[in-house]
Amino acid sequence: MGVNTQWEMGRSEAACSPGTVVVRLDRAVKTYRAGSSRVRALDGVDFSLAAGTWTAVMGPSGSGKSTLLHCAAGLDTVDDGRVALCGEDITAADDRRLTRLRRGTVGFVFQNFNLVASLSAEQNVALPLRLSGAGVRRDQVRGALADVGLADRGRHKPRELSGGQQQRVAIARAMVTRPVVLFADEPTGALDSTSARAVLALLRAMVDETGQSIVMVTHDPMAASAADAVVFLSDGRVVDRLDRPSANRVAERLASLEV
Repeated sequence: MGVNTQWEMGRSEAACSPGTVVVRLDRAVKTYRAGSSRVRALDGVDFSLAAGTWTAVMGPSGSGKSTLLHCAAGLDTVDDGRVALCGEDITAADDRRLTRLRRGTVGFVFQNFNLVASLSAEQNVALPLRLSGAGVRRDQVRGALADVGLADRGRHKPRELSGGQQQRVAIARAMVTRPVVLFADEPTGALDSTSARAVLALLRAMVDETGQSIVMVTHDPMAASAADAVVFLSDGRVVDRLDRPSANRVAERLASLEV
């Protein structure tokens, strides 16, 4: 599935040139209170993502995957260490600055789609534009849906779409603001295998054809094998990395961590 070059043109001014680092965590620490004790969800994590690449993040349950994603995207803050997006230090950024970054620099895709049931596909895709105050151009919204193969589904409500189609609407919504980085949290977790493959092919095309940068948390070795690299977490620490991963190699490494 091809991707329209509108996603490549006119991106945020924060867009980075190919090869530069768009996401960086240096010695990141994040703790949470659990009853009377504190748990280190991130324990000195170093992580970086080069522009125009796709990294999957994997690990056993409780290893810190979602915490890494949330801190990298500015949804949560670290207790120690440093977080930067496109060279901009967001470690101590206030809520207003983080909101600006989330609306203009990053896009989000989640497992459960998070579409508004009462709105059409076009209206769901237009939501980030309305929230940012940028103004909604219908051709921009329709173009985003066309890019994910849903040009003829703009007036359909979520209940009238399959799970795979709903996730593609969610991707169009995330991409309509032309973010520098797309953060995806288990984007194929609620999909059947055929729909999952279609969504992964779309993400791959976004990276290969338009230079999109993606960080994806997943538990699925097949999904991880679509990425350029896989970073493995265990007990809040980065313990391994695979470049050019295969599903078998990913499954073997993940199994060894779970043991």
